[in-house]
Parts: sequence; C-alpha cells; structure tokens
Amino acid sequence: MPDGSQIGHIHRNGLVNLPNIITFARLCAVPVAVGLVLYQRPMAAFWLFAAAGVSDAIDGWLARRRGTTLIGAMLDPLADKALLVSMYVTLAVVQALPDWLAILVVFRDAIIVGGVVLLAITGHPVAIQPLWISKLNTTLQILLVSVTLLRAALPMVPEGMVGLLIAAVAMTTFASGTAYVWNTVRTR
Repeated sequence: MPDGSQIGHIHRNGLVNLPNIITFARLCAVPVAVGLVLYQRPMAAFWLFAAAGVSDAIDGWLARRRGTTLIGAMLDPLADKALLVSMYVTLAVVQALPDWLAILVVFRDAIIVGGVVLLAITGHPVAIQPLWISKLNTTLQILLVSVTLLRAALPMVPEGMVGLLIAAVAMTTFASGTAYVWNTVRTR
C-alpha cells in the first residue's frame, strides 16, 4: 500500500499524464507489432519496434522531469516486457528465431516475476534492482529483435550477425536469470 507521500504524488500527477499516455500507447503497440510479423510486414514491424524504443526513452525522460506515478512505475516495465516477450514468441512462431530461445526468454521473466509474487505473498517483498548483466541482456534482446526484423525485410543483413546475437542473448539471459535467483536466495 502506498504511503501518504506516494498517494499525494499520484493525485498531483493524476492517472492521465503524458508519460503514462505514451507508455499506454506502447502497450497498445504490442498486438500491432505481433500482427505485422505474422502478416509478413517485417519492415513495418521494425519501425514500430524502433518507435516503441524511442517512446520508452521519451516517457522515461518526461517521468523523471515531471515525477513518476505509481501507475507509470507499474505500466512502463509491463509495456516493455509485453513487447519484448511477444516479439520473441512471435518471431519463434514464424521461425525467424529458434523456439528454444523464446522459451528461455519467457522462462527467465516468468521465474523473476513468479519469484517476486511468491515472496510478496509470503510476506517477503523484494525490490528488484536491475543488474548490469540484466541491462546488457535487455540491450542484446532488443538488438536481436531489431536485426532479425531487418534481416527478414532486407536479406543483405548477414545471417552470421543473427547467429552471434542469438548466442549472446542465450548466454546473458541465462546469466541474468541465475544472478537474480542467486541474489534473492543469498539475501534471505
């Protein structure tokens, strides 16, 4: 439950503000991006994915300048994860990325979210601080989706680049998930 300062902060900024509207638009872009991939429009999907990345930077900057809201703090990572995870699953469905990689990406996020929920239910709330390996992993995941979409639209993008990124994403996804679990278990 938010303390009084957070409630006042939320009330002052309101539920509807520009950063939250941008974040909500990014969340609404998820089914559009999935549809563009499924209907073989990889260049349009690439540009939408790129626009979502730019919008994430803009709403983050605006939120830092104007103050964050509780809804924004919850909605922003949800929008980011929904887009990234849905792109991995969709790109695996159309066989642009390996199934096992999509499973690994989804499993890592499910373990982290499930662990946080389980700890909260049992009275042990945990605040997750992003780890450097997690930041690297997210960057590589975004890069792999971007390059995969570009390769589908422009076959001149070297296949070897995709292969290297797949290996890097697999390693950092595993390392990031392991690090979160290890840090949580170690501090309990």
